[in-house]
Amino acid sequence: MPIQSLLIGLAFHAAPPPDFNAAAAPLMARAQESRGAFSLLTDLVDHVGPRLSGSPGAEAAVAWAATQFAALGLEARKEPMLVPVWVRGVEEGEVLAGPGRQKQPLALTALGGSPGTPPGGLEAEVVEVSSLAELKERGAAVKGRIVFFNHAMVVADDYGRFGVLRNGGPAAASKLGAVAALVRSLATASMRSPHTGHTRFAEGDVAIPAAAISVEDAQLLHRLLSTGQVRVRLVLGCRLLPDVMSSNVVADLRGRERPEEVVLVGAHLDSWDLAVGAQDDGAGVALVLETARLLSGLKERPRRTVRFVLFMNEENGLRGAKAYALAHASELANHVAAMELDSGAGAPLGVSLKAGAGAAALVGPWLPPLAPLGAGTLLVQEAGGADLTPLASARVPLVSVVQEHAHYFDVHHSAADTLDKVDPQAFSRAAAAVVWVTYALAESPGALPKPVAPPAFSPASAK
Repeated sequence: MPIQSLLIGLAFHAAPPPDFNAAAAPLMARAQESRGAFSLLTDLVDHVGPRLSGSPGAEAAVAWAATQFAALGLEARKEPMLVPVWVRGVEEGEVLAGPGRQKQPLALTALGGSPGTPPGGLEAEVVEVSSLAELKERGAAVKGRIVFFNHAMVVADDYGRFGVLRNGGPAAASKLGAVAALVRSLATASMRSPHTGHTRFAEGDVAIPAAAISVEDAQLLHRLLSTGQVRVRLVLGCRLLPDVMSSNVVADLRGRERPEEVVLVGAHLDSWDLAVGAQDDGAGVALVLETARLLSGLKERPRRTVRFVLFMNEENGLRGAKAYALAHASELANHVAAMELDSGAGAPLGVSLKAGAGAAALVGPWLPPLAPLGAGTLLVQEAGGADLTPLASARVPLVSVVQEHAHYFDVHHSAADTLDKVDPQAFSRAAAAVVWVTYALAESPGALPKPVAPPAFSPASAK
């Protein structure tokens, strides 16, 4: 979760009417008293379970989400796209015996997108690097070896620093002739639990087997390598199957005065297969549905349309995000705000924006009702989310309800991402903040100014 500074202009925009904030207290009280978001999350993880794109669980989640919207009186649309089908299979690894040393098993799990090893597995000497720059310096020394990407992730904000080793490290190692890659799990805590995630191989790359190893076993490899050569045996049964059809699930709460103006509130429906994805992103899905429940129950709908989007395939392809942007290209100019909920189930801390000059002045009057939740602050950090990146060219203003995430990466992408890690009280506070911010975006007389256009692509900018 990288954090970047964002300069927000302070130009004046039309203030909301005097009674605008009066709607906040009953909305937020209902979110906290009912604990509806936690109930929805419980139902999703207990009855649907893991939801990796292309799996039966993912399609069960699509049907489940459509049913939830229908129960609220909202017509859900299944917007189709092709998604990848990646199957995990057997996973085994061990440090082979050496002089004065017995063999030891490694706790590991394949990275999404990895190919399998040959049926009998592979064995090779390990070479350790801590950055892509160091990998490049090793050059020919990598050929025929297993590259071990070590790092020093300690706090949540380190994810942005070291994520490149998982996302792009195996492909970079392949280009230098490596036969496989091991990546220390991107985690802030571990009980010898490996944390998976997507790794990318471009068209034309030679894809090599790639796995995440637990923090403890990464430290073991580091110690052993400091004393001499280390060989590892790796067996992965993962494979990529042909694409299949899946869907985003989309429902609109039509605005009473400006229905053509859209406030998008989204989360991703898919999860990794190691667990039920309670934090990533079952929590976000539940927040979207709880917001839909609370807003659809109002006597008077907000003046703008609120569009609820549950994206498919965020974890290993962003196919749903790209499909949404393509299917709604003619409407994107009228998307006045977009918010993605993909930060777990932590308590709310504040609001952040990616918008044009004057955004802070518009949002400032909405913040006082959030103060009792501990979220009445406009935070100077990045807003958005992976599923919103295809909206950048349309200059859609982005909003985030920033949540506490100190322990998010303790369980992220691991078998420990289960319901028991969710604090229902903190989660209900997050639901209260999300529903109020959504309502304010949809009801405010003034709309957020659009952010500055992103720079045009050029070959030079890609170097």
